[in-house]
Amino acid sequence: MQTLFDFLNSVNPMSDELQTHLARILKHRTFSKRETLLKAGHISRDIYFIESGLLRCYYNKGIQEVCTWFMKEGDVIISVESFYSQQPSEETIQAITPCVVWYISHNELSYIYRNFPEFNFVGRVLTEKYYVLLRKELKGLRMQSAKERYDWLMEYHSELALRVPSKYLASWLGVGEPYFSTLKSL
Repeated sequence: MQTLFDFLNSVNPMSDELQTHLARILKHRTFSKRETLLKAGHISRDIYFIESGLLRCYYNKGIQEVCTWFMKEGDVIISVESFYSQQPSEETIQAITPCVVWYISHNELSYIYRNFPEFNFVGRVLTEKYYVLLRKELKGLRMQSAKERYDWLMEYHSELALRVPSKYLASWLGVGEPYFSTLKSL
């Protein structure tokens, strides 16, 4: 829990009251490798902070899984559209490695925003951070050739190449696994 508090306090110092409230309501959970945190068709009711481990988000396109996100230690993870609209998710979130997370529900987060206005700043900063990240990734993944996408991966997310199976990285980059192997050797 201290890692999460350090993370939140780095965004904006929290009052003792807010920290006490969070310590009381935060829940802790571990996920084993390949365990599902959220299944497509279910509502994303919780927001998670990843203390340790690596997760992926993906959706099914026919019989193919298409990876859309990877999140690791120090990241927050939700199915964005599902969490904020409280509608069924189109994506699945699955652990790639064993994970330890801290989480609260959508209702608890709403309560915190209403009763601890200082946390609204934290929410805004995190929303901005992930929106900018999304825009960079969309540009990096969708507006370049396969070779440029691979080079982008190695420049900005090289740690993923060491931790994520090639089939997931290939899917994320929008190439087949055999071609991904070719890109690695160029």
